[in-house]
Amino acid sequence: MNIDFEKTQGLVPVIIQDVQTLEVLMLGYMNLEAWEKTLAEGKVTFFSRSKNRLWTKGEESGNFLFVKETHIDCDNDTILIKASPVGPTCHTGSRSCFKTNYNQNFIFELEQIIKDRYDHPSEESYVNKLRSKGLNKIAQKVGEEGVETVIAALNETDADFVNESSDLVFHLLVLLKEKGKTLADIGLNLEGRHKK
Repeated sequence: MNIDFEKTQGLVPVIIQDVQTLEVLMLGYMNLEAWEKTLAEGKVTFFSRSKNRLWTKGEESGNFLFVKETHIDCDNDTILIKASPVGPTCHTGSRSCFKTNYNQNFIFELEQIIKDRYDHPSEESYVNKLRSKGLNKIAQKVGEEGVETVIAALNETDADFVNESSDLVFHLLVLLKEKGKTLADIGLNLEGRHKK
């Protein structure tokens, strides 16, 4: 990746996005040295204009941003980093410097929570209890929740419909995990259908 640091007097803007929720977390700046350190260590390092030095996000707070993907824009003068944040990103204690609604992409976070329950089973976990009953029971729960969603849509309140829809989506996420599939697989499939 050839980043044009010269075009912007040695500093390029860097957008940090949560790799799971796709929420934009912050904007910072990097010079070549910060970029190279970020790639070498796997933790986002900026050039702090106020401190006039390299600054690894989380060096004091422990709230690091672990690099998962990097992308350069079409003009080679802006970087997008998809990162896994440890704790809040903003110095105010907020998850994002932009104070966006956290729940806007919670479904992606929920997918990761379910994955974590699979990777680290716990007897108290509903996901673990459901998983222990096997694929047939998980699929049956999706069917039950689908029927309850239809009933709520036709005969119950909006709140009931949202609750039943939430149950349906949750159990579908568990079924996807059980079958080794992800929301990304569904998204790619839907995108492919849309293009036809």
